[in-house]
Amino acid sequence: MNIHEKFFSKIGFNYLIFAISALIMQVIVVNVIGITNSSLLGNFNVITIISAICNYILPFPILFYLMKKIEVQKLEKQNLNIKTFLLYLGITFTLMWIGNIIGLAITSIIGNAFHTSITNPVQRLINSSDIMLNLMLVSIIGPIFEEIFFRKFLIDRTIRYGARVSIIISAIIFGFFHGNISQFFYAFLLGGFFAYVYIKTGKIIYTIALHIIVNLMGSVVSVIVVKSAQTLLSNAYAPTDLAIVVIYMIIILSALLIGIIGLSRYKKARFNGAKTQIALDNPLKTILLNPGMIFLILFFISEIIYMLLH
Repeated sequence: MNIHEKFFSKIGFNYLIFAISALIMQVIVVNVIGITNSSLLGNFNVITIISAICNYILPFPILFYLMKKIEVQKLEKQNLNIKTFLLYLGITFTLMWIGNIIGLAITSIIGNAFHTSITNPVQRLINSSDIMLNLMLVSIIGPIFEEIFFRKFLIDRTIRYGARVSIIISAIIFGFFHGNISQFFYAFLLGGFFAYVYIKTGKIIYTIALHIIVNLMGSVVSVIVVKSAQTLLSNAYAPTDLAIVVIYMIIILSALLIGIIGLSRYKKARFNGAKTQIALDNPLKTILLNPGMIFLILFFISEIIYMLLH
């Protein structure tokens, strides 16, 4: 391996250690609770809390320790006006929609091939957990930690290889870290776009805000809208529920329209202050075909296969 392959291999191993640590912590916590009070494991609220603690809080010091050993390059900061932020928000919803369609199509094909139904584990968790818990953990805490893990830590250390390299590696790792085929595609697209926004602005607060809004719509607002739609379908006269559904549809359709128009106008991304210091002859080969990234990807592929079989 050359020096650049070794660099990305180290990145891969760091995130592999992080992923394995989160898994081990979850096994330990689940077993401790199972021994002390196994009935709690049947409570989806408890499972949601365990997932958040083991995926974000407990392994955070490990990834922080591993990544702080790699030199950081600061990004040039730039503020976003409200118009650009709304454009980015529209693009975020559009990419999520596209990724969801791809994910549903792929899971449908796999399900038909193996004569089984494949459910989105996170969606099942959202539908079964308390809505206030979803608000705190899925909509706020999750996006904050994920943007630090997969944008701040990662891009600050890979940006020397150029914006496109940072975007690619952020998208790939973020997509695989979701651990299931249902979420991979939209996580990949959103991960790449959030990386673009972070590099463009140099401020993680913008990607955190975008991430919080999209998760809020998916884990809290959508649950409320579905309940209102079910009330209307039962032929009950409920003007409040009708207003909720109509407003939600207007917001989503407006966001998709803005996003489609915005994506159609993106011909070439330009980044202020994010000049490529090290140009790679074969970026994809250097990024992916090294021991660390290969083991990381194989780990998540095995996790995805396990999820499909169970």
